[in-house]
Amino acid sequence: MQMTTDSFIFNPCDEEEDDMALVCCHGSDGDLFLLARFPDEDEVDITFRDDTIHVADTLKVTLKPTQLLVEIDASYTKPFDGETHFEITHSTPGDELAELDGTLRLILKDVGSYVSEIG
Repeated sequence: MQMTTDSFIFNPCDEEEDDMALVCCHGSDGDLFLLARFPDEDEVDITFRDDTIHVADTLKVTLKPTQLLVEIDASYTKPFDGETHFEITHSTPGDELAELDGTLRLILKDVGSYVSEIG
């Protein structure tokens, strides 16, 4: 699935949501994509449109200066019509990329793998 967004909404510790770390965006077509994790959970919640899955492993996320790539094992993706790859093109300002990177590191710590290519 390919999406385009201007920028991400991210928060490493949302106090109103029990300290949940989250990264989300709305695509240019209105689709919602969200990665979230509570500090005491061993899985990442992934929401696409109106469906949510909970992934405890086999998840890879790569952050590039203009793209976020999320790869999910096919065994989890039935609610997403079998979509295993989400390529989100973004234009997040350079001064926000480090904070986005830090939030993704929190979400993916000890769950799947995370690759940062933002330098």
